[in-house]
Amino acid sequence: MASSNEKMPVEAASRVSEVADVKLDNAFNFMRNLDSAALDIESVNLKALRWKIDRHIIPVMFCLYSMQFLDKVNINYAAVMGFTEDLNLKGDDFTNASSAFFIAYLIAEIPNGYILQKVPAGKWISLNVVLWGITTACIAATKNYRTLLAARIFLGMFEAAIAPTLMLISSQYYTRSEQGLRTCIWFCSSGAANVMGSLLSFGFQHVDDTVAHLKGWRVMFLVLGAITILVGVWAFFAIPDSPMKARFLTEREKVALLVHVGKNRTGVEQRGFKGVQLRELLLDAQIWLIVCITILISCSGGVVTSYSATVIRQLGYTSKEAALLNMPSGLLAIFFTLVVGYGIRYLSHRWFWLIFCCIPGIIGGSLMSFASSKPARLIGVYLVSSIIPTLIILYQWVMANVAGHTKRVVAIALVAGSFSVGNIIGPQTFRKEDAPEYHKAKVVVLATQSAAAVVTSALFGYYKWANQAKERNMRAIEVNSGVLDERGDIWGNLTDKENPEFRYVY
Repeated sequence: MASSNEKMPVEAASRVSEVADVKLDNAFNFMRNLDSAALDIESVNLKALRWKIDRHIIPVMFCLYSMQFLDKVNINYAAVMGFTEDLNLKGDDFTNASSAFFIAYLIAEIPNGYILQKVPAGKWISLNVVLWGITTACIAATKNYRTLLAARIFLGMFEAAIAPTLMLISSQYYTRSEQGLRTCIWFCSSGAANVMGSLLSFGFQHVDDTVAHLKGWRVMFLVLGAITILVGVWAFFAIPDSPMKARFLTEREKVALLVHVGKNRTGVEQRGFKGVQLRELLLDAQIWLIVCITILISCSGGVVTSYSATVIRQLGYTSKEAALLNMPSGLLAIFFTLVVGYGIRYLSHRWFWLIFCCIPGIIGGSLMSFASSKPARLIGVYLVSSIIPTLIILYQWVMANVAGHTKRVVAIALVAGSFSVGNIIGPQTFRKEDAPEYHKAKVVVLATQSAAAVVTSALFGYYKWANQAKERNMRAIEVNSGVLDERGDIWGNLTDKENPEFRYVY
């Protein structure tokens, strides 16, 4: 942690070029157009600046991700509230409705990657939050499987914007070492939402439909939809279009922030689309290793997102008991997320923390699959929640290790899409003919977590090799010094492979 009297260096700000360049990052051209007084950032206290940004950005991101998780998994809670009976869901209807969300989520990531190149992230996410809030409320009016399927498809389309947008915003305001803890803090909202959803399910099961004239689960969807819409409106005004347009920062603070995050060498904002960066991404081994890990991890996500309450109820508990017994999963997810956040912030080694989270998931999958006692199997359900923070580690790897604005935005969308692939596969392992034990699905949890740990080790080896190769290249070439080289290195929209100064974090 920086000391309280930590000051910003002035060298980078003082080297801003005399001439703006449309090929460079918008952050550089913003600083170029300021007067010399704004570029004098020696008096800016970095610790105070970080805290100021945290106060304005983190709470809204926390609420956005919380509502995203809650609205995504609310059918998990509704499943123990008479939801499936009221909609006359049969066979694999519930499983298909769960998968439909992620199929739409996956398809929507394709335009998301392009739109985020053209539209401010804050405005795009705000629009989508309001639209998915409306969709959530509309689920209260569903009458059968077909109407539920339509609602889940629209919900998946709108929620697809959340992960790419929040990752992009985090990378604009924080350095690579700072992103870990901050993203884990807003990602803790998924665990908090799990706890909140369990309490909401328990509470709305006490709704007297003869008085409210609506079943408890329908009232729950209406309330959640209304809250989501309000959060979306808040986000519209709270999230700036970019750090350069942040009204809560002075001009001098904006420059200090841009100089500070410039050390990422991943850029801040560049609206042009570069096809060459897209081609590089498609041939980048790290991207496909991260995609593979994400799919493996997300296959187990079906336990947490769609079936945890159902699995608990089928251990012999009542619907109300199942709702409350689902709460420890959320608490455990919060615990592991915070441990991972602090671990990455102060010890780094993302690969270690990802495997660290997979190990309880492997144990949980084993208990769910092979334990005979009810308490042991319940503990297994809880331990699987330890895999939730692995997703934020993967997101952070993309933010930290992919440079070039087009490449980074598309990579974020691609990894978010691979999360959908895993979640499409995961619920499909819960087949009606395997009920109530769902033994095959539980074995899948065990197998996918084990495989994810193995591929993570391979990614760690790749990063070590890539950094060693970059060091050899640096020794083999003569690097010119001066303003132009530094300007291109930091603000030239270079990819991680193009930039000789770039080093991968692992």
